[in-house]
Amino acid sequence: MTAVEGESPPRPGPRAGKHGPAPARREISTAFVVSRIAVLGVVAAILLYAVPPLIATEAWTALAVLGVATVVIGYLYLTRRFVPAKYLVPGTIFLIAFQVFPVVYTLTTAFTNFGDGHRGDKQAAIEAIESGSVRQTPGSPEYGLTIGRKGDELVFLLVDTKTKQVQAGTADGLTPLPGAKVSLGGKVTQAPGYIVLTTPQAAELGSEISAFSVPTPGGAIKANGLSRAVEGKAQMTYEAGCDCVVDAGNGRRWTADESRGFFVDSSGRHLAQGWQVNVGLANFTRVVTDPAISGYFLGVFTWNVFFAVASVLTTFALGMGVALTLHHPRMRGTKIYRVVLVLPYAMPAFAMLLVWRDMFNRDFGLINQLFGLNLDWLGEPTTARLAIILVNLWLGFPYMFLVTTGALQAIPRELTEAAGIDGASPTYAFRKVTLPLLLVALTPLLISSFAFNFNNFNAIALTTEGGPFPAESPQVGATDLLITYTFRVAFGAGGAQFGFAAAISVFIFTIVAVISAVTFRRTRRQEEVYS
Repeated sequence: MTAVEGESPPRPGPRAGKHGPAPARREISTAFVVSRIAVLGVVAAILLYAVPPLIATEAWTALAVLGVATVVIGYLYLTRRFVPAKYLVPGTIFLIAFQVFPVVYTLTTAFTNFGDGHRGDKQAAIEAIESGSVRQTPGSPEYGLTIGRKGDELVFLLVDTKTKQVQAGTADGLTPLPGAKVSLGGKVTQAPGYIVLTTPQAAELGSEISAFSVPTPGGAIKANGLSRAVEGKAQMTYEAGCDCVVDAGNGRRWTADESRGFFVDSSGRHLAQGWQVNVGLANFTRVVTDPAISGYFLGVFTWNVFFAVASVLTTFALGMGVALTLHHPRMRGTKIYRVVLVLPYAMPAFAMLLVWRDMFNRDFGLINQLFGLNLDWLGEPTTARLAIILVNLWLGFPYMFLVTTGALQAIPRELTEAAGIDGASPTYAFRKVTLPLLLVALTPLLISSFAFNFNNFNAIALTTEGGPFPAESPQVGATDLLITYTFRVAFGAGGAQFGFAAAISVFIFTIVAVISAVTFRRTRRQEEVYS
């Protein structure tokens, strides 16, 4: 075939190899090598970071799992085989790490009493009780104290006031410290192998220093301020024969209650320090049987559902209305309008929530000043709830505007034009043609928006903090959602109760999952009608 007159002959393409164009193949090979190096580098970094602490804590099972995973990933990315697995493995690892593991951990925690006072095992509880009861005895040694560190471990650098001997005190005991330098005031200024902290640095560790003790044959060494330490004797000791803690001063006994993870006396009172145990369904039954929780559960749940539904409906209605307006063929300047309308969505939500809280202030808030009102927006239940919904509307409608705009682009204009030719009014065409097609496309997003607003902790915590609170029930407020109510109950004045909080989280997850499943089933029927 000859070239057409007036046209230049076609240029020869790139030199082709056996399996395709050579440059393209070279680019793919380079990208693959770079990605392989990146994955192996990340795996090596995780291995170097995780192995030392796992060995130090003797977590052999976790170490074995890490070793096997490293070998498998290394083999997978060093061989040319198993190409699909090379893309699936990273996603699977992230799925397990950030989705499966948190869910499983939360579920298992719900069956324990894990929380403040129950963070360790029984032996750790005994050591904490004994070290916390250390009292100085007459004639016991005294030391000049300097606070130091060895890695992340707190260390007492001790100077005996009589012998001037310098020792390092750790959780394992005392160790002689030759070569240490001591000032005239009795403070250690230099200790080989240790970092000597200044007084301001030590002051920041006040609670950690107060709880720390160095075990000795005669008792334990405790800090008395930041420059002095004394050796004392534990007033409360554990006796294995009776499985109890005995107070040496008055002979009082606390017997171990393995079902609750406490040492309990004859009157039923327990020591503050306990240990972690499996409590079965106790956390779940507490949600139903504890009057402080179950008495307000229905009211909080009703408002929670109303808040989530109202947030979704109002944001969707406003976002869809604006999207339909800008989608009209005669509308001009749509790009400018869209940029302006997306601004609330682009701003940090937590900062905007704080701004809106101040705008609703009764005395100097912009809302009252602008409209000449004197409403205590956040001080009355009705107005506080209305304010929360308005704030959420302002924050959420840009998202609905964006997704509705995208969905409208996928609906052919011929459908609405055909409806108009058949004599349908614009309103009727919207109800029977546009809206059903929008709902088919957007219902999954509406369900996810409902789930998000059902657990919208920030909107409540940063605006009303759950209030206003009635005098008869100060632990639950008019705008509390289940998630904020749970946070207050589980992490309030009684200390952190992670096991109980995990149990309520399971309840919340179940509620949202059931509502979402029912909604998805109805959506599937709607898709069948309009498919």
